[in-house]
Amino acid sequence: MAEAAVFQGIPSPSPARRWLRRTASALLGVPLTAGLLGGMAASPAHAGPQAPSDASTVDVSLTTLQPMAPVAGETLTVTGTVVNKGKQPVTDAEVALRVGPQIYGRTGIDRAAQREDFHPDYDGTPVDDSFTVKLPRLASGVSRDFSLRVPVDELNLGDNGVYQLGVALSGSPGSQSYSQVLGIERTFLPWQPEALEKKTRLTYLWPLISSTHLTSETGSGNEQPPVFEDESLAREIAPDGRLGQMVSLGRELPVTWVIDPDLLAGVAAMADGYRVKREDGEGTVPGRNQELAKTWMSDLQAAVKGAKVVALPYADPDLASLAHRGKNVSGSLKQLQQATSVSASTVETLLHVKPSTDFAWPVEGAIDSSIVKVATSAGADKIITRGDSLRDQLNYTASAARPIGGGTTAVVADSRLSKAFQGDMLDSGRATLAVQDFLAQTLAVTLQDTDKQRSLVVAPQRTPTTSQARSMAAALLALGPQRWTQPLDLPGAAAFKPDPDATTRVPSTARYPEALRRQELPVQAFQDIRNTQDDLNRFSVILTQKDRVETPFGRAIDREMSTSWRGRPTEAQEYRTSVRDNLQVLTEQVRLIEKSQITLSGRSATIPITVQNRLMQDVDRLVLRLSSDNAARLSLDGEENVASRPIEIQAGHSESVKFDAMANANGQVRMRAQLFTEDNKPYGQEMEFTVKVSEITPTVMLVIAGGVLLLVLAGVRMYTQRKRAAAQEQPMADGPEPDDSGSTAEGSGAAAAQEGAPDGGQRPEGGIDGPDPGQPSDPTPDTGPENGKPSGTGEKVDR
Repeated sequence: MAEAAVFQGIPSPSPARRWLRRTASALLGVPLTAGLLGGMAASPAHAGPQAPSDASTVDVSLTTLQPMAPVAGETLTVTGTVVNKGKQPVTDAEVALRVGPQIYGRTGIDRAAQREDFHPDYDGTPVDDSFTVKLPRLASGVSRDFSLRVPVDELNLGDNGVYQLGVALSGSPGSQSYSQVLGIERTFLPWQPEALEKKTRLTYLWPLISSTHLTSETGSGNEQPPVFEDESLAREIAPDGRLGQMVSLGRELPVTWVIDPDLLAGVAAMADGYRVKREDGEGTVPGRNQELAKTWMSDLQAAVKGAKVVALPYADPDLASLAHRGKNVSGSLKQLQQATSVSASTVETLLHVKPSTDFAWPVEGAIDSSIVKVATSAGADKIITRGDSLRDQLNYTASAARPIGGGTTAVVADSRLSKAFQGDMLDSGRATLAVQDFLAQTLAVTLQDTDKQRSLVVAPQRTPTTSQARSMAAALLALGPQRWTQPLDLPGAAAFKPDPDATTRVPSTARYPEALRRQELPVQAFQDIRNTQDDLNRFSVILTQKDRVETPFGRAIDREMSTSWRGRPTEAQEYRTSVRDNLQVLTEQVRLIEKSQITLSGRSATIPITVQNRLMQDVDRLVLRLSSDNAARLSLDGEENVASRPIEIQAGHSESVKFDAMANANGQVRMRAQLFTEDNKPYGQEMEFTVKVSEITPTVMLVIAGGVLLLVLAGVRMYTQRKRAAAQEQPMADGPEPDDSGSTAEGSGAAAAQEGAPDGGQRPEGGIDGPDPGQPSDPTPDTGPENGKPSGTGEKVDR
């Protein structure tokens, strides 16, 4: 905010007299003030310098300034607010514009922006009284809005250049009777009344980058919908969200789009249908923003049509972390190469444009020799850096392109312009000042040497907020086609003729900023990445539909190296752990079914091992290996202690694999079963079980054979005895020969007995039927004769 200072009020001269005095002051005062301001021209003459006062009486802030870069004939409108921060009211308050001197060079702009105290020699004189705003009384703590409208022609601006513009409040504090400046806010007004022959070629990067939103999980079923951590990406791509505004604003701007393919893949996944983790962590729910994702992707496709697109490696990997902590971990550089290789195809498939993929963009443009080596190892031959990494010792701004050796070009973004819109741009006053400073700096570069054309590159923050994006867009829109800049895409800036006097020496690793180094991923992160990639490689070998697993998990591993994890070590570790755990769950779907102890009786037998596949796809190229720790007791496949079988299992099935075993001695044998991939790498956990061997020797076989023979003989003897007994009982069953009447005694008795039968015969009352004395009894059992004697040899069989 502006600060106030006290000085004796001076009556305002007429407009004509002010113009004459300003002209004279400019002619006579330049030698004196140039030394004081380091590039700032002299201000109009006054009765004498005024003593500075307390700088906290009235706070003046600007809200808008339109047009931002006016031309002749237009009317300048300035709005803002004044707040009385003093303890006493201010009377006869007046808000007026004050036009200061022309400022030469970027150093003059920087020094003018840093100046706090009011001084009439530097802050100029107010415009005509007819363009001021009167505030009769401003009580303590009270704020008032103001709006000033001044024709640009009344500002009496001179040649092309940057002029200081101040909004000041003058008045009488408390009981004082004289007026003084109690508060002022300064900004810059770029002025170009005449066309320029050589315009600065301006390249502005428009980044579409976000943090990690997709997990490595997928939903069930053949469709395998992706699973998102939450709905935060949907909020970003909403029309009023950060990425929604970036697309909407960028469509109207001459910018180079710098895109992370992972963002595109995430939005495309949403558009095809997705799921979101529940807040309680128990399962997932369907995503609700499928149509929003389709709309954003369609808008982006229209925005980039005909524009230049630069694709970063997939998931925007942290090149500095990789160079400083990951390059010595095996496989890390290969991971970067994979992230680069899928970048172009992802962007081309989803946006239908062919992107440039030969640019690397380290975080905040900070580079050193190791970062350059890592970036070029993945195929990039152009490094986007910043002027605070490659510092020039020049009194002018050099062009962006710099050859740094080995066929590599450093594209040096301007530090001040790249940082112009950092911070809180929700405050409209700060946003207005940032835009005016940006415009002033670009005009100052163009006016450094009107005979030489330069190339400026602006690389803003990676993830601008909505307010920052609006401020950047406002500045670019103010640079119309007839102004002092001309758009140039990033490949064009990289190919621009370099300045021979510009710095090309890359800083050493020791000069990398310590604040950025503290935010890097640790070595453990790259070790985790390597382990997860190894697990994925072993798993994918056995799959018949590799892309269903390699694509989601491969891209998830790329996200583990993302620049977005900087300063978030806990979240980064949790993400890496979740990726590996999710992969472990999948790999365990192909496994050996546990076995308990089994008993092997006999000389030879078959040992079955069951392999289960619970995946949604077939698996093959697996080998099941069974080993015995004592081949002398139990051997496999002949005389070996190890046997192998190839495995192919359909989705959702199990298969029992049989191994031939040969028992050589009694006892327990420990067995080990292990799955291997075809390249002889273990897959899954080893399974152990024991086999109890009960060997059948030749002597035992003879005993058993003898027992069987005795059983056969016993059976024959029993059969013979039964037959002999049956023959002896046959005459008794036949009875005496019948007489001539055809009846016998036994027959008469039988007939008598039949008379009492229910079919008509009568029974004695109260009589009881009993056996007839002449009726033969049941035959004696066959085994009767043997029951009283010991069993013979071979007649008893153990069961």
